[in-house]
Amino acid sequence: MKIKRRLRLFLLFSILLTVAHAQQKKYVLVIHGGAGTIERGRMTAELEQAYRTKLREALLVGYEVIKQHGSALDAVEKTIHVLEDSPLFNAGKGAVFTHEGKNELDAAIMDGARLRAGAVAGVTTIQNPISAARAVMEKSEHVLLAREGAEDFARQVGLRMVDPSYFYTKERWDGLQKALQHEAAQEKSGKTAARLGGGIQDDKFGTVGCVALDNQGNLAAGTSTGGMTNKKFGRIGDSPIIGAGTYANNASVAVSCTGWGEFYIRNVVAYDVAALMDYKNLKVQDAAETALAKVAKAGGNGGLIALDKEGNVAMPFNTSGMYRGAISATGEFEVEIYKDEGVGDLN
Repeated sequence: MKIKRRLRLFLLFSILLTVAHAQQKKYVLVIHGGAGTIERGRMTAELEQAYRTKLREALLVGYEVIKQHGSALDAVEKTIHVLEDSPLFNAGKGAVFTHEGKNELDAAIMDGARLRAGAVAGVTTIQNPISAARAVMEKSEHVLLAREGAEDFARQVGLRMVDPSYFYTKERWDGLQKALQHEAAQEKSGKTAARLGGGIQDDKFGTVGCVALDNQGNLAAGTSTGGMTNKKFGRIGDSPIIGAGTYANNASVAVSCTGWGEFYIRNVVAYDVAALMDYKNLKVQDAAETALAKVAKAGGNGGLIALDKEGNVAMPFNTSGMYRGAISATGEFEVEIYKDEGVGDLN
């Protein structure tokens, strides 16, 4: 009787474990569209819907690649194309302006399977910088190319080039004028602005990013950005810096960051998430939160997305909002913007 009772208990326990495992979602693709001062009261219903629609479109584009047994790299690149081509985000078409009135774009991509990476920085005529980053990874012996050299390379490998005016949007131009006025007022009052050589800190970071896990178990990460409004002196942030704003390793996790880049560079945030998982055996959520806490302690803000090799996701941020979304292996998707959304769903 005791043996039968133990057998029944064992079978019941096995069933419960199976049910619990089945209920746990396996995510295959996660995106962000920037973190910052993103509040309900500052956004119209129409604009909010536009963001949600575009995030959903990006998720579905990437998911279709995964569904058709495509690579994580392809999924990341195609997903980020959707976000780069939208004026809603600070990447590609919607990039912010520098102090000189230019749009300077940065991007990076990393292959978790072979630990290859590519990046471009300060480019002004490449329509989709994420594709340039991938070309650097696959068609050169380098990791990071910058400015005119990166553009010459992009032309040689046949990427789509555009006139710099392609990146102009009135909203971003108006944002620069506001920053310049603020800067002039500070100078007139005798105050010294230390941030970015006299500029003001953006209250919204529209950097875009994607992490993906394909059917072969490969991870990939990509990030694309226009930087910070009114940036000077050729400033480059964390997005194209492998290990700071972008990182992927099949052994652990894929990460893409968004926020005040200087703090992410100093704290090597993207790699830090992987290191915390590798060396301290932290779960992806705990590792992501720990890495971001270091940014906050140092005085920075922003967020990140992380997807581990088992399909678990973390999307922490320490601002009032972050454009974000995730889609599972079964096609269930979630799109969120504000801090009070999706508690317990995506984390």
